[in-house]
Amino acid sequence: MIKMKKIKTTKSAQKRIKKVTKNGLLIRRKITAQHLARRKSKRTKKTAGQNRRISISDRKIINQILPQ
Repeated sequence: MIKMKKIKTTKSAQKRIKKVTKNGLLIRRKITAQHLARRKSKRTKKTAGQNRRISISDRKIINQILPQ
């Protein structure tokens, strides 16, 4: 009997995806929110903390990284 190789989850990608909506959209946080925040404008800091959807074109790659 041939055993199939176990597909492992990439832990770094798992931590970056915040949640999956009921429609199947993936939500992530926008980067650069806190790093060197002192020299960034208020508008940049405000928009950096928001949630964003992962694009449909990237979803195929994400599904390979995160087998669920």
